[in-house]
Amino acid sequence: MRPTDVLKPGSTIGILGGGQLGRMLALAAARLGLHCHIYSPEKDSGAFEVARAFTRADYEDEAALAKFAAAVDVITYEFENIPAATAAFLSKRKPVHPNPKVLETTQDRLVEKNFISALKIPVAPYAPVHSAAQLANGIEKLGLPAVLKTTTMGYDGKGQIKIMPGDDANAAWRSLKNKPCVLEGFVNFQREVSVIAARSADGKVECFEVTENDHQNHILKTSTVPAKVTDETAKEAERIAAKIAKALDYVGVLGVEMFVVKVKGKQALMVNEIAPRVHNSGHWTLDGATVSQFEQHIRAVAGWPLAKPLRLGRKVQMTNLIGDEVHDLAPWLTLPGTSLHLYGKPDARAGRKMGHVTRVWPAK
Repeated sequence: MRPTDVLKPGSTIGILGGGQLGRMLALAAARLGLHCHIYSPEKDSGAFEVARAFTRADYEDEAALAKFAAAVDVITYEFENIPAATAAFLSKRKPVHPNPKVLETTQDRLVEKNFISALKIPVAPYAPVHSAAQLANGIEKLGLPAVLKTTTMGYDGKGQIKIMPGDDANAAWRSLKNKPCVLEGFVNFQREVSVIAARSADGKVECFEVTENDHQNHILKTSTVPAKVTDETAKEAERIAAKIAKALDYVGVLGVEMFVVKVKGKQALMVNEIAPRVHNSGHWTLDGATVSQFEQHIRAVAGWPLAKPLRLGRKVQMTNLIGDEVHDLAPWLTLPGTSLHLYGKPDARAGRKMGHVTRVWPAK
């Protein structure tokens, strides 16, 4: 990044998407003296209320997009399902980080898996499914159980279905509306982990500590550090995340989800997914590290030096508050070492992330 691309305090960062990730990015930017302008089509976007400015318009509204671009100095996004055409349109007017080409790789699960495999990084066995014949061939190759996932627009368990021995595979595919899918072989993993990595425009990479994740009903429930992995596995996880970030020529924070498996009696890693944005499993860094993933992302897109993240306390755990759990806050508010973060969402629907709590256990 050239010195002229380094933002000065008082500059404005445009953020595509107005959910909780955009909200926390805007709060992190404010601490650094930077303003944020949120662009989102949602009327109840939680990020609107904490940003200097916001635009409510569709992602296909080129007039609104052009006006938005003129009002900011650099643009980023809080989630990966921004239309690629939107990011490309904006990139002709202002710098966009991460590069819109990243979206082309990460918005499609099959493209993403092919990309990771080409880097010689292990992934769960998989097969493309664009026809009934391919589905049958994939099952013959991978066996059952397996997980059928739509190639696009899936998250928090949406757009996927597990196929067990004896199940009607074609019925499972029909339940996903016969959309293009990828069939993933079942992985007998020990635990799920992730690495939150930040990369600056000059190629420097800083990784947060490997995080152990527990899911309930396909939704992340807790993230805990330190993870129960060996030092060798932790170093390999960071190496994998850094290799992916370099290959994407990435600027900003990304999350890399991995499975820990046992191979010949030792821990090994398989990459599950890449998230080209700040990530739910990195929320513990808000209160449990010397720099948060949100500040690190703002630093990267602003052209500022990255921080060296250090964990605070002997253990940190983030717990998502999902649905009606947001109505029972008293136990958290009185528990030593906890911090509460609510996202400003009006309706506590089942499966909806309403906030999170971080708990830091002090060093002995």
